[in-house]
Amino acid sequence: MEKIINTLILALLLSFLTTETYGQARLVRFGDKQYGLENYAKAAKAYKDAYSRRATYENASKLAKSYDKLGRYQDAYEWWGRAVSFDASDKNDYSNYLYSAIKAGQLESIDGLLAAGGYQELDFPELDLAGMRELREQTSRVKLVPLQGVNSPGSDFGVSNDKDGSIYFSSDRGQEGDVGSKPAIRLDAKNNIFSNERSDFNERDFYRIFKMDNSGELSVVVTDLAGVLHFNDPSLAVDKEFIFYTAFVGKNKLGGIKDFSNHAGIYYGRIDTNGNITGSKAFPYNDHQAYGVMNPFVDEEAGRIYFASDMPGGEGGFDIYYVEFDEDFNFSAPINLGPEVNTPENESHPSRNGGSFYFSSRGHMGLGGMDVFIADYDNGSFSNIRNMGVPYNSERDDFAFIVAGDGKRYISSDREGGVGLDDIYTIEDLYKILLAKVSDCDGNLITDYISELKASDNSTVNAELNATGHLRAELDPEMDFVLRVSKEGHFSVTDSSISTMGFDGDTLRREYKLAAIPYKTPVYVDIVYYDLDKSDIRNDAEPVLKKIAELMADYNFVDLVVSSHTDSRASDAYNEALSERRADAVRDYLEPYGIARDRITLEWHGEMKLVNNCGDGVPCAETDHQLNRRSELVLEAFSDLNKDYELPEGIEDPCELPAFLESIAETAGLPTVYFDFDKSNIRQVHRKELERVGVMMKRKGDLKLYIEGHTDQRGSDAYNMGLSERRAQVVMDYLVKRGVAADRMQHTWFGESRPVNDCSTGDCSGAQHQENRRTELRVSGK
Repeated sequence: MEKIINTLILALLLSFLTTETYGQARLVRFGDKQYGLENYAKAAKAYKDAYSRRATYENASKLAKSYDKLGRYQDAYEWWGRAVSFDASDKNDYSNYLYSAIKAGQLESIDGLLAAGGYQELDFPELDLAGMRELREQTSRVKLVPLQGVNSPGSDFGVSNDKDGSIYFSSDRGQEGDVGSKPAIRLDAKNNIFSNERSDFNERDFYRIFKMDNSGELSVVVTDLAGVLHFNDPSLAVDKEFIFYTAFVGKNKLGGIKDFSNHAGIYYGRIDTNGNITGSKAFPYNDHQAYGVMNPFVDEEAGRIYFASDMPGGEGGFDIYYVEFDEDFNFSAPINLGPEVNTPENESHPSRNGGSFYFSSRGHMGLGGMDVFIADYDNGSFSNIRNMGVPYNSERDDFAFIVAGDGKRYISSDREGGVGLDDIYTIEDLYKILLAKVSDCDGNLITDYISELKASDNSTVNAELNATGHLRAELDPEMDFVLRVSKEGHFSVTDSSISTMGFDGDTLRREYKLAAIPYKTPVYVDIVYYDLDKSDIRNDAEPVLKKIAELMADYNFVDLVVSSHTDSRASDAYNEALSERRADAVRDYLEPYGIARDRITLEWHGEMKLVNNCGDGVPCAETDHQLNRRSELVLEAFSDLNKDYELPEGIEDPCELPAFLESIAETAGLPTVYFDFDKSNIRQVHRKELERVGVMMKRKGDLKLYIEGHTDQRGSDAYNMGLSERRAQVVMDYLVKRGVAADRMQHTWFGESRPVNDCSTGDCSGAQHQENRRTELRVSGK
């Protein structure tokens, strides 16, 4: 009897476990489906229920990801902490854990979290913790003040003004569901099975547009767009009394197909006398079933509409685009702002004011969540993208920065201390002082420079050195400034980013570096050869000259020195004229490539500078005479000693210039000299290559050449060691004869110990043995 009872108990227990396991799996499948549909609130509930039934890494990590999507960063931090406690977690999970800690305001705890996980800060370069700390340590130059009469316990964001000064903004104020949280990215997409009563994304009320007039009275803006659910992101074309907005138009089926995605789109219509929207039209680039289009910003001055979209062809995620429009709202094709602005993550909420373009991003380096960035805007182009720093940005989501028509600045944020899920803030200015430090590339303070500081009204601002050697100036509020620092023989520095617009605090700090201009620095060397008594450019010279033309086109600070020569046959006078024609031929060849003649210096030497002993009457092989019939081509950086050069484009730090010039030189490369079996004589094919090395070494006096000899693996170790020594020595001797000082070269030999191909088993082809029979060359700087 006891046996029967035990059997029944075991059966019931197995049945319970099976039912429990099945229920847990069903919840996970439901959560996965909702997550894929971007219904993150429902996904989070399912994963949490599944975890309560069975605590697994899978359930914890999926719940953490859902909370991330919902912008519930404190909850995400808690659940990533649980996820990384499982053995199944990996380094990527720990990166998410650290990132969630930052967004939850726990940057100060990062060192402890790293140590607890057995990691170091360098293990997570994608987080750029040093950059975050640097942004946090910047002096606060503005303060954020909650916009009175607007913020609610819900999500309030985005501001646009009409000509009367009324404020339009977005809000989901109203009843909350079981999971009250804001959408972290506000994409409002993929709701193919959705509620018509509230957002499936976060189970809150749908967004609507509200208006607050000058008296502080709030009213709901009504649109005539049929079927609209979410209705947000107002941007007014004030002159035309039109409004652009984002709308999520719900559809339950499409052509009988129920399983499809809905995405947000942009619409525009006229604002009537009651402040409502009539005559709504769809933006021509909407495609609700394929991708989202959202966050319009009307730039009436430039005649552009900026917006965010994940349409095909972007950098990844949501990118910022613009279209141009005319008086009748005819729109051009969308233009992507490109990889300088857009990243593989999401960019959104664009706006522009004067020479500044603003946008929000999760892909550029920030403080945690979504940050606001600023770019310089000039004639429709964007550059110098930078994080706006504290207090504009926090560890949470900061977005929708805009400068209104009346000059007031607004930003939206879910930072701690707000009234609701998202709040709208105004930005107030504070007093400023400029302190600038100028140093050389070794960090030594420089004080003997000339400075000129001008305000945006072209007035000169007094700037003087203080007792510590820093340049100090008092800056008026609400102005932009340009500072130029210069010293003879150095690259000048011009900083046009100095601005007191919206700055808080008393000190604006800058550090600049003045680097000496490396005049007449050879950066590239090559040689072209000629036929006997000819000055025509041969076919084998064309690739060399095209490379020279390409480098000169890419780098306007490099000029060419052409040094032309002949062999010793014919008279001195004839050969001098022939070498001049050869130099002219090089210049003429480069002219169709757009290379100005004044960027080329010509030298001709006739037969006066032979590279070998093939002088008058000396019998020499034709191959030796050929080496003398040449034009040596040397590209020099900053060749004019009397010119004050600007720092080359793309170089932000002048002290990085030497490495940059070396990168140009590396395009020439160094040859590897190969040898015949059991031989150490230099083949004819390598002589021209070594001639170029010789010219390079003579022109670039700071280089040291390392020569390494090798053999294949046939023969004894001792024999091969001697053979490799002869192979290194013969290359060094060749270059010594070409005028390269022996103390600038170091030759070593390794016998067969460092093969390119391991042929010790004897199964290598002849070509593989050949690759082992070599002398390698490499150079280093001072």
